[in-house]
Amino acid sequence: MANIMLIHGAYQGGWIWKRVAAPLREKGHLVLAPSLDGCAERQAQLRPGITTESQAEELAALLFHEDLTEVVLVGTSAGGMVLCRLAELARERVGRLVFLDALALRDGEALPDIVQRRNVRRTELATGPTPEDAAWRLFADLDPATRDWVLARCTLHPVAPMEAPVRLERFWELPWAASVIWCRQSANPPEAHQRRTAEALGAAWHELETGHYPMLTEAEAVARLIESG
Repeated sequence: MANIMLIHGAYQGGWIWKRVAAPLREKGHLVLAPSLDGCAERQAQLRPGITTESQAEELAALLFHEDLTEVVLVGTSAGGMVLCRLAELARERVGRLVFLDALALRDGEALPDIVQRRNVRRTELATGPTPEDAAWRLFADLDPATRDWVLARCTLHPVAPMEAPVRLERFWELPWAASVIWCRQSANPPEAHQRRTAEALGAAWHELETGHYPMLTEAEAVARLIESG
C-alpha cells in the first residue's frame, strides 16, 4: 500500500480532496490531505511570512515526524509549486510525483509569469477571486450542489505564494518518477506549461476530459491515476 500526500491549490484546503481520498483509503492507502498554512480552517493563522517555501517546509516536517518514505506527492494548481519545493527538501522520502493540472515553476519564476488572474480581492496578507468570479468562472462547470459546497469553503490564499518568485535550487536537476495529468477543459495552467513539465521530467502524460477541478468532477479517475502512475 502507498503513502500519499495530496496538496491542494489556491483558495482551497485539504477538504477539496475528500472525493479522491475516500476511494484511496478504502483500498488501504495511507492518505494525508493537509490544509496549507493560512488556508481553509487555518485561515486564522494568516500572518506575514507565509510563502511557498514555508508551506513546503511544514509539509516536509510532517513527513519526517510521521516517518513516511516512498511517498506519492500529488499537487494540483498552485499546489504544484509547493510540491516541487517539498520534493526538493524531502528527496529521500519521495517515491513519485503527480502533477494534476498543476503549476511547476522554474527557480525564480512567479505564478503571474504563467497564469493571469482577474477580479482579484486583496488584503495585506491574502488574495483571491471575488465571490462572483469564483461562482461563475472558476467553478462554473461544477454541478450546482458541488459548486455551493465549494463556495462555502473557499478562502483567500496567502499573498506571497501567489506573487513571489519560487526558490528551487535543485529540483529540476534531480531525477524523479513523475506523471502529469492535463485537464483538457481547463485554461490554466496552460497546456504548454504542463507539457514543459512533462518533457523536463520525462514524466508520463495523461489527459482527462474535464475542467480544473478534477478531484471534484472525475474523482475516481484521479484516484486510479494516482495509484497507477
